[in-house]
Amino acid sequence: CSTLIQLYPTLNRYKDEAMKDSYRFPEAFRWGAATAAYQIEGAVAEDGRKPSVWDTFCERPGAVITGDSGAVACDHYHRYEEDIALMGSLGIKHYRCSLAWPRIIPDGRGAVNQAGLDFYKRLFDCCAKHEVTPHVTLFHWDTPQALEDRYCAWLSREIVDDFADYAAVVVEALGDRVNHWITLNEIACFTLYSHHDRAHGYPFMTAPGTKVAHRRDPFQAVHHACLAHGRAVQAIRANTPRPCHVSIAENLTVAVPWAETAVDIEAARQSFQLGHCNGAALYPIMTGDFSPLWLEHNQELIPEMQDDDLKTIHQPLDEIGLNIYSGETVRAADNPRGFEGMHLPQGYPRLDMPWLNIVPQSLYWGVRHVAETLGFKGGIYISENGCAAQDSIDVNGEIMDLDRILYLKSHLQQLHRASDEGYNVSGYFQWSFLDNFEWCWGYSKRFGIVRTNYETQERIPKTSAKWYAECIRQNRVV
Repeated sequence: CSTLIQLYPTLNRYKDEAMKDSYRFPEAFRWGAATAAYQIEGAVAEDGRKPSVWDTFCERPGAVITGDSGAVACDHYHRYEEDIALMGSLGIKHYRCSLAWPRIIPDGRGAVNQAGLDFYKRLFDCCAKHEVTPHVTLFHWDTPQALEDRYCAWLSREIVDDFADYAAVVVEALGDRVNHWITLNEIACFTLYSHHDRAHGYPFMTAPGTKVAHRRDPFQAVHHACLAHGRAVQAIRANTPRPCHVSIAENLTVAVPWAETAVDIEAARQSFQLGHCNGAALYPIMTGDFSPLWLEHNQELIPEMQDDDLKTIHQPLDEIGLNIYSGETVRAADNPRGFEGMHLPQGYPRLDMPWLNIVPQSLYWGVRHVAETLGFKGGIYISENGCAAQDSIDVNGEIMDLDRILYLKSHLQQLHRASDEGYNVSGYFQWSFLDNFEWCWGYSKRFGIVRTNYETQERIPKTSAKWYAECIRQNRVV
């Protein structure tokens, strides 16, 4: 006993040292937070900005379940200095944001609105003041309404030229302040989900769009988006005034094997090709061709293409961003596809969205699929991950979102597993920095680590923000 008593301080010290190094990320790992222009900026009719498809959609009775719109949102257009200062105070050094296309080129093509560019110059100068690096998404769903009226936006090949021109204007004007560019956010959401009827299964997360006559039409829009991505990469590299990183942010469907056996891992790889529009968008972007399995099962959905389209789509990328919130569990099965999805029971844990099942392994397998199944050698970062939670305020006024901390912690631990196994994991952007306009859910869902009081526009860091700040400070999952 006396020997154990003497050894106890030493053993405890070893334990403390081990804990300090547990779940630690590489020194170059980027900790960040993310937002999107329409969800936070507001000021939709100020300084030359014209309507986007989301402004129009929000005016339709019943389109947004709460009747809200992004007209004011978080008023970030006027309060960006406060927001960036708060970000800096939490230790967040990387900020993923998006530009509003109708603020910069109000009609989607033609005249450039200098006031719009000047706003983003002020925003990025403020980021530099607080040592926050901007990672800028060119398009996060707010298509100029003028292009929807002119040619039905992403259903038309015309949008490819207009988006490439917009990218060139932006990079030439802002490239001295930005060296991390992201072309598009979540192709499936503004194409497949946009052009299906609301009864297709995602009634409250679809982007607004036009009803179509044929099942292939949404995949034609997917193809135009992929082509616009490729042309935008070319435009960025041609117009940047300094070396830069180029990526895309995709919400791939992640197939998680129910057991890590050889047969179930292979089943997950097969399922990965058919999930979401992985095989129709992610594959062409990353490999230069459609997934063979997707082609086999979707001959009637193959879009019309020109000879060099796939070559244009498959541009070299420095990194890829993955938007991952959940995953689908699959296993090997004796059927023509060789796999089957596993139905989640009624009591399976989820956060405050009907689709937000807690599947932390999705981050590990998302990274692994991109690195192995797609063979990507560049950096892989999580461009979005987070959850809506029903935040409670205690007697001291503190916002106790411990469920959000549980969600973020478990997912970050799985991301660390991927990094620890040697996959090229370069960063993580929590969604979202602020509570904001959550598309068809209006202001009824809160994803932020900072609470927005929509009546007063006060910003209140939640318990999760303090926890996340400590993760950043220690460069590990605490």
